[in-house]
Amino acid sequence: MAGAVTVNDLLDGHVALDIECLDRIYLNGYVPNLQVGGQVVSFMTQHLGYPIPSPAILEKIGTAFRRAVSAFAESEHVPVVRFGKNDRKIDVMRRHLAAQAATGRSGVAAIGVAQEYQNVFAATQRQGANGVPWFSFTKADRRVSCFYFYLWDVDFGAAFIKVCAYFPYPVKVWVNGHEWAKRQASAAGIGFVELSNGFASCTDPDALQAVCDRLGPGAITVFFQRWMSVLPLPLTDADHDAGYWWELSMRQIEVSRTLVFHAPRHARGFFEALVADNLDLGRPDSVELIFTGKNERRGRPPKDPPTFKTKVVTRDTEVTINAFYKHSRVKQYLKDGRALRIETVINSPDDLRCHRRLQHLDELQAKARDVNARLLDTERVGQGCVLASPAFERVAQSSVTADGRRAPALRFGDPRVMALLGALCVGLNALGFTNRSLRAQVSHLLGLAYTSNQMSYDLGRLRLNGLIQRLEGTNTYRLTSEGQRVAIFYTKLHHRLLRPLLAANAPPAPVELRTALRTIDHHVRGYIDTARLGNAA
Repeated sequence: MAGAVTVNDLLDGHVALDIECLDRIYLNGYVPNLQVGGQVVSFMTQHLGYPIPSPAILEKIGTAFRRAVSAFAESEHVPVVRFGKNDRKIDVMRRHLAAQAATGRSGVAAIGVAQEYQNVFAATQRQGANGVPWFSFTKADRRVSCFYFYLWDVDFGAAFIKVCAYFPYPVKVWVNGHEWAKRQASAAGIGFVELSNGFASCTDPDALQAVCDRLGPGAITVFFQRWMSVLPLPLTDADHDAGYWWELSMRQIEVSRTLVFHAPRHARGFFEALVADNLDLGRPDSVELIFTGKNERRGRPPKDPPTFKTKVVTRDTEVTINAFYKHSRVKQYLKDGRALRIETVINSPDDLRCHRRLQHLDELQAKARDVNARLLDTERVGQGCVLASPAFERVAQSSVTADGRRAPALRFGDPRVMALLGALCVGLNALGFTNRSLRAQVSHLLGLAYTSNQMSYDLGRLRLNGLIQRLEGTNTYRLTSEGQRVAIFYTKLHHRLLRPLLAANAPPAPVELRTALRTIDHHVRGYIDTARLGNAA
């Protein structure tokens, strides 16, 4: 029988291009000093000079903004499109974007108008002691008008900026990192063949990767401020000078790694091997392995436990694997039938312990790239974790370290050892783990009381065997590359091979396997009878 094709077989020698790049970038724009009711009152009384902070003032600003949008569309000959309830906005705007792109100049391709729920300020009227009405302002979800300015930019390609017509005028910004990289690569004279939303081939992969690495908060901020100086807005230059202006935070960031194979059949083979071996990525011990390694968060404990799940989506003959973790996910799918796309989609930067402001994009991207790398590394180790006999013997039996210290054994099959190494699979992460966090996992897997002293002893033997290392100056440990292989080998051998085989003499085991086991049992009994070692009477 031919050997099964593994992820390692296809990654070694069959990848023509490996590129990491920001993909879709979706940002929130907000005015920091217009977020609570008192700031709204100050805006109208101290900044605008009105004696009473009335919602009529806000309505006046909103009306002026809507008129300015209409005047802008008319003067610039920009089409205005009203979106239907079920319209996919990018499909509606695609022909307008193509028309603007054909001019080769940056410009507003079209303006979309939609009624959407937004978190805006609602006013409540109160009567003052002197009989003068007074208003308080609190945030509420209201269905209001939003304007989508669809842009074609010489640096970023297709993009949009959405501006809400109601106070405090929240903004959304959408750009695509791959489209930016394509334009920068062309300007730098780097030859490439396009993949849909990516690159299929390149004359200088290192230079292309350097281009992708350059996209950060600076370039996006310049894009945003340039277009905010062109578009009609509810806030004026006077508001800007007084400190009332938008800042950007990260709403959804997609960080991708694309591996293009020499031939489409290699891409298909890779994905088939991947699906066959990694459908359990959505379990807590697999998804936490990829993201953070332990289920913890700052502040109060969550009311509901975090969500872990794997979803396999099939459209026609295309398959996508989604592993969900908290608000975020990591997905893998075939791109144009010839490339593997690994994509970490961060819907809440807090999932990766990052702040939301755009200035932290570089940190978030680095951690998301690490997620992509750990996913691929985990899949490689999962299909190539066989230990050579000397390495297995060194770990499974007591040994002596180079400095003469005794390293206690980690015997395969021992329940405590199996729980410990199973927990290490959870602890495989960039942020490391502590005695406390690992002990909780071991206790859960073991199903018995497991003390802090036992954990300290086990950490010692893991460290002496070279499976973990302590981060200098901290009480945090990190798994070594050999520790990763040992943990996955022990766990996979026990759960995927020995346990199924021990139960393989009865359904639902395949008929062929049950027949083979009966044949083996028959011959073993024959040897026992020949040696006259049968059961005593």
